[in-house]
Amino acid sequence: MSNATKTTTDTTDNVQDKLVQDSLDAQKALNEQTKGAPKADAPVAPADKVAEKDDTFTNVTDLPAGAPQGQQQPLAAPSESPTITSQTTFNPRDDINNPHTPDTDGLEDTHFGYQTVKKSEKQARVADVFTSVAKKYDIMNDLMSFGIHRLWKRYAISLSGVRKGQHVLDIAGGTGDLAKVFSREVGRTGHVVLSDINAAMLEVGRERLINAGCNNVDFVLANAETLAPFEDNSFDLVTISFGLRNVTDKDAALRAMYRVLKPGGRLLILEFSKPIFKPLSKAYDLYSFTALPLMGKIVANDSESYQYLAESIRMHPDQRTLKQMMQQAGFENCSFNNLTAGIVAVHRGFKA
Repeated sequence: MSNATKTTTDTTDNVQDKLVQDSLDAQKALNEQTKGAPKADAPVAPADKVAEKDDTFTNVTDLPAGAPQGQQQPLAAPSESPTITSQTTFNPRDDINNPHTPDTDGLEDTHFGYQTVKKSEKQARVADVFTSVAKKYDIMNDLMSFGIHRLWKRYAISLSGVRKGQHVLDIAGGTGDLAKVFSREVGRTGHVVLSDINAAMLEVGRERLINAGCNNVDFVLANAETLAPFEDNSFDLVTISFGLRNVTDKDAALRAMYRVLKPGGRLLILEFSKPIFKPLSKAYDLYSFTALPLMGKIVANDSESYQYLAESIRMHPDQRTLKQMMQQAGFENCSFNNLTAGIVAVHRGFKA
């Protein structure tokens, strides 16, 4: 290698390292800012209730179950300062348990990325992935998509038709990007439930939304295939953003979403899909299977999880297949919109 070539390579590496470090520094600064002094109207815990904070996730038993259906926390009167309710106990629910057991269909095969695994194994494997990446999830989304994921989510929200006073369920909501916006859109008379099957992801979202003052949001551990904590006909809008491809039985999940929607309610699915432009598809594959694992290794110290994420995208049904699956689950007027030439698609359907 010539000296000139070596110098160019070193410069490129230095630029990449600087970009990653700048992103990490910015995220750290943001975290420090949100963990600063409490606001004047924020509730202050009694001295004997204050716990020393560390960087570990809370245990599942420390996560709130959310208000039971029909017994939501009362909102403060307009003349009062808003308060944030903080439930500290979690009532374990059977719906968190893996529905795929050796006694049912757990011995059947399914895919985990490009690997073939037993259905009973997939949920735990996916849980390992998201527990590993939870703390770096937001910064990795920005790096991997060059920030475009924010535009994708903004467009999906524009199709939601959400209004004041409505009830919204955000499934696999993770760190709460959509739930935070829905909290504002439904207002004080509305209600949002941020649900996820992964305790680590849900804890990140819970901390983020509480810091943002979202006091009309509950946080519920729930399995997308059953949505057992929720009654029939409970929500005006159900959303799932970049989560459906990780579900073991997508048909069961779609049926559960249909069940909890009110008549006339809508389902919104934002998910990676199949590029419709072949030259872009080849470049996308090259990027996904080289750059993503590399960024995962540098930023999150985890290349294997991001290798799985790239593979899971390729194994997800294409746009038309997912539309047919929605129709088979009972949804009507189903449609999809391609974003970024089909790299991502927004699917929408309605409950009659």
